[in-house]
Amino acid sequence: MGTMTHAAGRLAFSKAIDIALKEVRKNREEGVVKLIDLMEKYMSGEKLDVDYDKAREMIRDKDCTLNKYINRIIDEIDPHVLKTTALNLGYEAFFYGTRTIRSMREVHACNIPWLILMDPTSACNLHCTGCWAAEYGSRLNLSFEEMDNVIVQGKELGIYFYMFTGGEPLVRKDDIIRLCEKHHDCAFLAYTNGTLVDEALCDKMQRVGNLYLAISLEGFAGINDLRRGEGVFERVMKAMELLKRHGLVFGTSICYTSKNIETVTSDEFIDLLVDNGSRYALYFHYMPVGNDTDVSLLPTMQQREYMYTKVREIRNMQHGKGLFTMDFQNDGEFVGGCIAGGRNYFHINANGDAEPCVFIHYSGANIRENTLLECLKQPLFMAYRDNQPFNDNHLRPCPMLENPEILQRMVKETGAKSTDLQSPESVEHLCAKCHEYAREWAPHAEKLWNKSIHMEHAYENYKPERCKKDEKIS
Repeated sequence: MGTMTHAAGRLAFSKAIDIALKEVRKNREEGVVKLIDLMEKYMSGEKLDVDYDKAREMIRDKDCTLNKYINRIIDEIDPHVLKTTALNLGYEAFFYGTRTIRSMREVHACNIPWLILMDPTSACNLHCTGCWAAEYGSRLNLSFEEMDNVIVQGKELGIYFYMFTGGEPLVRKDDIIRLCEKHHDCAFLAYTNGTLVDEALCDKMQRVGNLYLAISLEGFAGINDLRRGEGVFERVMKAMELLKRHGLVFGTSICYTSKNIETVTSDEFIDLLVDNGSRYALYFHYMPVGNDTDVSLLPTMQQREYMYTKVREIRNMQHGKGLFTMDFQNDGEFVGGCIAGGRNYFHINANGDAEPCVFIHYSGANIRENTLLECLKQPLFMAYRDNQPFNDNHLRPCPMLENPEILQRMVKETGAKSTDLQSPESVEHLCAKCHEYAREWAPHAEKLWNKSIHMEHAYENYKPERCKKDEKIS
């Protein structure tokens, strides 16, 4: 799509959003139905497992969770933020971006991701037990110009969604806001501990409209502060109150371990998130990364089975909690397994190393020495592309946690080096911690996989030779 055609398409979509939002103000139900109609019109060419008729039916049911969820968003989110989200995340990232990325994958014969995760800094104002980011040290930074250059190159490939982690990314909140201003057609999300959120930042987020947060929480005050430090929970509650009052989009990022699973999925905890304005909860399985990691924090097999069921119950938009939840380890089916290595995302650490995943600290390319495309074509990323999916059972998606022999082989064959400057961990040491877990999880995963009703259209976007031709979705 040419530049003029792209701009015209965005303008047309913007006008359609204005009409639908105007209808929402006059007739809430019919206005939301018009928004669903708009989504169907633009996404009808994509083989998504979305039942638009069912969505319209649920919106018209006042007792349905989806109805209540959408109404809360309309009532509580700032109108400018709402429209900017529809334009940047909806039109640019989902519609225009996805189609551009698909063509770029064919042109360049490599993985082109839908989003890029960057560490603006390795510095953090907290030091949480088990945090993978602590392994990098605290003196590394990506400059504004380096991050800007990644985004400029990324947009040429169709990438319009960028995430930040760290370290604590809000240590660099001024630069993040500058990026949001310059790239006003992109969507940005920062994973944050929440303690640096203040009134001034909320005002700026409201103005730019394209920055969202995922605030880390591990449970209520007792559990959360045990790992993060005394008083952090209360500071997070204050941050949520500020964000909600400013009509901003935010959610929570939750690392689940053997010690907190029951707490972070309890009705009381989920109600706390919803009541405080959280729109989504992103669950991350604890990963045994680093030489000094505590493997006792790995969930038991029974706990992981519980998470598989519980997360689906919470996000059920018919009668669930009204919180969109995703468990990146147990929801592999919806994204075709592992999304790393540039298939849907990759990670750039604060030293500029292009890593396949935020949990896989090995690389053979650096943005300070290589172009974005060169990073995506590095041997380790190409090995990911050649081997994805790593398992046909997408409840065993990861080449480290559930298939450790694959990561060990890929790193050794490609000559990728450890990116951990503090305490480099050999791939043999890392994968040795996962073999027992992988062996124990396999029969549980098979049982769950075999009894599940799978999507009608599988999401693949693998290397063409590894796709099932009749089910290929890019």
